[in-house]
Amino acid sequence: MLARRLITVFAAALSAFGQARTQLDVESFEKVWSTVRDKHWQVKPGGLDWQAIHDEYRPRVEKASSRDEARAVIQEMIGRLGQSHFAIIPATVYSVLDDEAEGPGTTGIDARVLDGHAVVTSVDPGSPAEKQGVRPGWQIERTHGIDLEPLIKQARSNPAIHELQLTRAVLARLSGPVGGTLDAAFLDASGMTVNVTLGLTMPRGTLSAFGNLPAQYVWFESQRMGQTEYIRFNLFLDLPRVMASFQQAVESCKTCDGLIIDLRGNPGGIGGMAMGMAGFLVDKPNQRLGTMYLRDSTLKFVVNPRANVFFGPVAVLVDGCSASTSEIFAGGLKDLGRARVFGTRTAAAALPSAFERLPNGDGFQYAVANYISEGGQPLEGLGVTPDLVVELTRPALLAGHDAVVDAAMSWIRSQKKP
Repeated sequence: MLARRLITVFAAALSAFGQARTQLDVESFEKVWSTVRDKHWQVKPGGLDWQAIHDEYRPRVEKASSRDEARAVIQEMIGRLGQSHFAIIPATVYSVLDDEAEGPGTTGIDARVLDGHAVVTSVDPGSPAEKQGVRPGWQIERTHGIDLEPLIKQARSNPAIHELQLTRAVLARLSGPVGGTLDAAFLDASGMTVNVTLGLTMPRGTLSAFGNLPAQYVWFESQRMGQTEYIRFNLFLDLPRVMASFQQAVESCKTCDGLIIDLRGNPGGIGGMAMGMAGFLVDKPNQRLGTMYLRDSTLKFVVNPRANVFFGPVAVLVDGCSASTSEIFAGGLKDLGRARVFGTRTAAAALPSAFERLPNGDGFQYAVANYISEGGQPLEGLGVTPDLVVELTRPALLAGHDAVVDAAMSWIRSQKKP
């Protein structure tokens, strides 16, 4: 008798669990469908009758026997759009990406995922990491006692996860409260494990806010490398200071043999800054970097030439973490024939695509606009393909070489007139 009761209770629990799971999946379906309906840049998303799509797919979600099956149905629905940056990310993977920085404190390390491993790509001068002897090319094994390789492998298993999101997840694990410490393990150049405790300090740069964007630390740097001016900044924000610094760097380089603008790791910011900066490099009026199409408006990125234009060779460096305004700037100058682009394909996020957590725990990525470069190519989902693809490698970093900068310098030297 007791056994029968236990079986009955267990069956009832399973039934309740299944009903709860189904309800969450249905709610997730409705959120995905309504988000596309309300925020897609086309009134008829993908040229489809979106209400008919709803009526076709909801019964299938209701009948799904598992979370995986329901997720596949929702993914199939948004796949009907035939457009990039619309994806369902399983909860187990989304949780890896959704972790935010544990605080604003930084060790001074920048990193990328190379061949499936987190690798230090640069170390800020005077930072806690530099003081502890951390060097570019060192492989990051653990932070806060957590192995990074399994997290990276899990995130890379989903094709919807792009380098930008993965890199942010890695960098979040190199952060913490200012004044605190971070225990980390690295593999050095000799393959030996190095365990260090790194202090966490305020990020470099100036805190800047714009519109609804959260306040962020913005920095700008420039230096003369031989007869070539090298410019790098981390965000298209802090407009007055960054624009003034950019202008000063360009105008001080009238006799330079070339200009390198390093946008690797730059996720974008204020779109208008791309037009303003391009004005120091393009002398013809009425040139455009591209056009952005939203549901209710169209924005043309028109370049207004400045009084003092730099006419020499321009190299723009990009990678999978160059997004939004960085892509507009790099792709636009490439299409206008005003710059040669080096590095790896950009994030394919000319417009910031949004990520939201669904009721069932999965993540939903969607785009809200389309951007067409002056060359007629949509950057959203495709990104900017460099004229010369050059990848960072751990051996080169360990040897103190940035292969992308080296390639740009070599090209600029080849353009020098006798």
